[in-house]
Amino acid sequence: MVIKTDELPAAAPADSAREPSSQAGGKGRPGSTELPSVMLLNGDCPESLKKEEGRTEPPQENGLNEAEQGEETTGQEVIVIQDTGFTVKILAPGIEPFSLQVSPQEMVQEIHQVLMDREDTCHRTCFSLHLDGNMLDHFSELRSVEGLQEGSVLRVVEEPYTVREARIHVRHVRDLLKSLDPSDAFNGVDCNSLSFLSVFTDGDLGDSGKRKKGLEMDPIDCTPPEYILPGSRERPLCPLQPQNRDWKPLQCLKVLTMSGWNPPPGNRKMHGDLMYLFVITAEDRQVSITASTRGFYLNQSTAYHFNPKPASPRFLSHSLVELLNQISPTFKKNFAVLQKKRVQRHPFERIATPFQVYSWTAPQAEHAMDCVRAEDAYTSRLGYEEHIPGQTRDWNEELQTTRELPRKNLPERLLRERAIFKVHSDFTAAATRGAMAVIDGNVMAINPSEETRMQMFIWNNIFFSLGFDVRDHYKDFGGDVAAYVAPANDLNGVRTYNAVDVEGLYTLGTVVVDYRGYRVTAQSIIPGILERDQEQSVIYGSIDFGKTVVSHPRYLELLERTSRPLKILRHRVLNDRDEEVELCSSVECKGIIGNDGRHYILDLLRTFPPDLNFLPVPGERLPEECARAGFPRAHRHKLCCLRQELVDAFVEHRYLLFMKLAALQLMQQKASKMESSTPLENGSPPSPESKSEDPVGPEAGSEEEGGNASGLAKVKELAETIASDDGTADPRSREVIRNACKAVGSISSTAFDVRFNPDIFSPGVRFPESCQEEVRDQKQLLKDAAAFLLSCQIPGLKIGIGELITRSAKHIFKTYLQGVELSGLSAAISHFLNCFLSSYPNPVAHLPADELVSKKRNRRRRNRPPGAADSTAWAVMTPQELWKNICQEAKNYFDFTLECESVDQAVETYGLQKITLLREISLKTGIQILLKEYSFDSRHKPAFTEEDVLNIFPVVKHVNPKASDAFHFFQSGQAKVQQGFLKEGCELINEALNLFNNVYGAMHVEICACLRLLARLHYIMGDYAEALSNQQKAVLMSERVMGIEHPNTIQEYMHLALYCFASSQLSTALSLLYRARYLTLLVFGEDHPEMALLDNNIGLVLHGVMEYDLSLRFLENALAVSTKYHGPKSLKVALSHHLVARVYESKAEFRSALQHEKDGYTIYKTQLGEDHEKTKESSEYLKCLTQQAVALQRTMNEIYRNGPSANIPPLKFTAPSMASVLEQLNVINGILFIPLSQKDLENLKAEVARRHQLQEASRNRDKAEEPTAAEPEPAGAPEDAAAQPQAAKDPPPPGLQG
Repeated sequence: MVIKTDELPAAAPADSAREPSSQAGGKGRPGSTELPSVMLLNGDCPESLKKEEGRTEPPQENGLNEAEQGEETTGQEVIVIQDTGFTVKILAPGIEPFSLQVSPQEMVQEIHQVLMDREDTCHRTCFSLHLDGNMLDHFSELRSVEGLQEGSVLRVVEEPYTVREARIHVRHVRDLLKSLDPSDAFNGVDCNSLSFLSVFTDGDLGDSGKRKKGLEMDPIDCTPPEYILPGSRERPLCPLQPQNRDWKPLQCLKVLTMSGWNPPPGNRKMHGDLMYLFVITAEDRQVSITASTRGFYLNQSTAYHFNPKPASPRFLSHSLVELLNQISPTFKKNFAVLQKKRVQRHPFERIATPFQVYSWTAPQAEHAMDCVRAEDAYTSRLGYEEHIPGQTRDWNEELQTTRELPRKNLPERLLRERAIFKVHSDFTAAATRGAMAVIDGNVMAINPSEETRMQMFIWNNIFFSLGFDVRDHYKDFGGDVAAYVAPANDLNGVRTYNAVDVEGLYTLGTVVVDYRGYRVTAQSIIPGILERDQEQSVIYGSIDFGKTVVSHPRYLELLERTSRPLKILRHRVLNDRDEEVELCSSVECKGIIGNDGRHYILDLLRTFPPDLNFLPVPGERLPEECARAGFPRAHRHKLCCLRQELVDAFVEHRYLLFMKLAALQLMQQKASKMESSTPLENGSPPSPESKSEDPVGPEAGSEEEGGNASGLAKVKELAETIASDDGTADPRSREVIRNACKAVGSISSTAFDVRFNPDIFSPGVRFPESCQEEVRDQKQLLKDAAAFLLSCQIPGLKIGIGELITRSAKHIFKTYLQGVELSGLSAAISHFLNCFLSSYPNPVAHLPADELVSKKRNRRRRNRPPGAADSTAWAVMTPQELWKNICQEAKNYFDFTLECESVDQAVETYGLQKITLLREISLKTGIQILLKEYSFDSRHKPAFTEEDVLNIFPVVKHVNPKASDAFHFFQSGQAKVQQGFLKEGCELINEALNLFNNVYGAMHVEICACLRLLARLHYIMGDYAEALSNQQKAVLMSERVMGIEHPNTIQEYMHLALYCFASSQLSTALSLLYRARYLTLLVFGEDHPEMALLDNNIGLVLHGVMEYDLSLRFLENALAVSTKYHGPKSLKVALSHHLVARVYESKAEFRSALQHEKDGYTIYKTQLGEDHEKTKESSEYLKCLTQQAVALQRTMNEIYRNGPSANIPPLKFTAPSMASVLEQLNVINGILFIPLSQKDLENLKAEVARRHQLQEASRNRDKAEEPTAAEPEPAGAPEDAAAQPQAAKDPPPPGLQG
């Protein structure tokens, strides 16, 4: 299933599709489910955001005392961080002075970074900046520098080197030499990742203003490659990563490496020698270079003879690049070209991503010598960062200190969130590196005498444990299977508590890494935990799943503040001495006070209630709809939890039910009052109907829907009155609320408040007698949630057979890999892939060559992989056995029966593609394979050899910290756009973009969503250049942070193609659409509902450039796909018929055009009626086609009758205008423009001004809908876009209208 970012609810940023549990409401905000009917806006009017007014509300503590507080904390805040920038002049040695735009809140260090990136100053690293002879401090903000103002002159002064600075300099020069080399991105290191957009745009998007417009009739090559055409069976892999011509390496040097003469002997240190380098130039000259405190010079050493004296030319340079320029003409020429190309690349192609993205394919690359890479691999660079004094980092202290930073106002919160995000991404990178080192056997265990699977490790101040059931801890929950699942559940718990962000409550930094078949949990270390027993440390919760349970008042107080947003019920359980113990979490949640005095919670694996569909409990019956579907089913572990978004959806559903029930009862009361001749007194008993306590189903009150709107408003008012407990509500109204509360399972009788007890149905947990009624209600609530999941949530999902097969294969692959030694890894992986995907009947595994097999094999090595069995058992697997296991796993785990004998049959039966299955299994397991064409269907040789397996990467799960203020601005901007206030929406989204950049840096999934929406808004407002610029950034960012063929990236390509077409860049638009279609074919295949939208886009552009036959191939395919997925009577199909008819008209094939338009007309007439605008438009077009057909026939008759002498009037064939094609493109992509006359415009302006005044006067009054905000027409048929677009509703997701 493709989750398109546009389709997510307005409340979710782009990446919440992957991380739903992050919607718990951000920092200190209880999430939108508390009061679903109140849209959480960030200040209702744009005036509240006017920076020039500079008025701020008193700062509010971001605690969690009141659910409503989240609505006020950011409402009236003014952004005060946008200080105006100014220009300074930079004087650097050897180049002309230049001006630089800076902003007051930047640090001096940031100017350093800019200079190290500029083409003419990039070779300097060891310098300081001086203002009027005074050196500026690296870490001070520019606004704090005395005398720094507009026009100030900053002088670059070369500083003496130290060993550290010399290493940094060499590393920087190496980075400059490798700046166009993609090998780091293919190898998944240093947060490099791939981007291919520039291959398809030829770099001409940014200069769209300067370059000549691609005029409509310019001859352009429109023919797509054969494999992109509809109906093609070919699915090549190589086009996925086209060769970028910038990658052709410009060789500046052959070798740059550390010399074997390092480190300098004592007497040379005293001459200032820091280290020695060895260089072979492109001209094959071998030189030895000394890095000294004053700079770099040639010495007289050779490979075998040490002579540190300067060699000729005796040239001392402060920069290594300047020295190399002197001794190698090729270096000088190529380095200059390289830097020119480097700075011409879009910054988003070069900036590091916050988290590493791995590529599942890579071309064959030559392994070049690289001194820095070699040094990094073999020196203990334990998360050592250049700017941090001391070697290892105290991760726990850093993670917790950043959470303790103040957060009273916006600038403080931005600083805090930026610090949290930075430390978290560093921690994730270090934990990933450590987990790989642990599995590769490079870290010593802290309990080396124990069995390997029970070993634990500490590396770089991070604690690592393996996903095995150590000491039968999970015996009652499913043993090793439960131990494997627990870390992921725990991570979800950490994510949730972090999102609630209660002051004083701390979680551990947690990262879960799957690598080579093992699951490793990496955690920061609680100070003092290693010196004491767990039994002594735990002062809250249980270490034995509920037998011994303890509690602590401070923990109860802290956890109570999380209970409302997390919907966790405070409850009592019995311990082994039958004493009642009060908890506000599951029993497994442990509280430990560290030696630093902080209150930590850990083991959060049961933060959410269990899913009863997979937890059979003796004596308990599930609701009817569960039983009908064959639930409960026994699962292989007992840790199945409901996901947080399901809990939120269930509570939301209950809230609506609560409102409807109460509204219904109020209306019944009102009706009985009207009937009764004497008015009832306040104290009289309520009428029998209002007392109906039967839990009414979701349908309750649906027939009263009309009157319900006002009824619901009354209920809301009443509920708030009763909740505030000011005694003004009359008893009958209280009774209404009480009944509604009881019916929906609320724990309060005066307000809606649904919470879950996470210990219900937990094996081994007992509850006191006094709580039996509460426990019974809680059990019922869980059963209702299980039924809601089946009856309401799951019907909206489709089963992806391919996903089911690859997940089952992944489960098998995990245990398969655990028995493989490192030396047999590529052979084992290629053998597995052959058994899984190749049609070759009996692939043979290649064991390591005999002559390399050690003679001492029988001795058991200590350093075996954890849990490893016989290291060659994997070699006997056969395709038949693997497929049988996959079918069995699909049945056991997913309860789905694959009715196929082999993968080939499954591919045929379910319409799957082997290339897609290969991509999925590679992404899920971290395999990287060689970029080449694989012949899966050959029965003569296996598809994969061991040379085709290039690498195996870790698959990393971690918490994604959120930029909460930016997120609220983003939501508010979306809301404004949906009301038709485009300009204000645009301002808010721009503000969100600034804040996101402030917290995340330049690259992040949420920034991508921001850029996409900005591009769309600029496009709707007619600013195509700005739309192009923003969308280009969105595409690049999506490629870099999500992956080059991620479904979101495909969408971004489609949007960019539309904006290119609107800017008359027709060939670019086509190549972008062809790229999108290729990626869609690779990821999903032809048979996918999104293909219809894509093919309509391609068909329309080809129609525009008069490639009619090609256009028809795509449009007719779109028609077929739409018919399949939306039914032949769908409005989408009607639109498709119309698009096909237009092309036939252009070809003068009027019979076909008439047939298609008639089909479309029939659908409009039956679906929308005779009088609908669409039906009338279609009818007009039919008349026009008929007239043209008649005229053509008349002309043909004339020719037949009179031959060559016939007097023929010229025939009018309609070549489509670009405007009409663009109009249709906008329609199919869900963008509607509204033509406004001058008078309409003036009325609109007056109306907007009036509204703003109203908002000023009464901020809480509900806003009426903006009259010019267009509701999209159901089928999105053509609108007349004659006038300048002025307002439009934020378009629905492409292809979703109707």
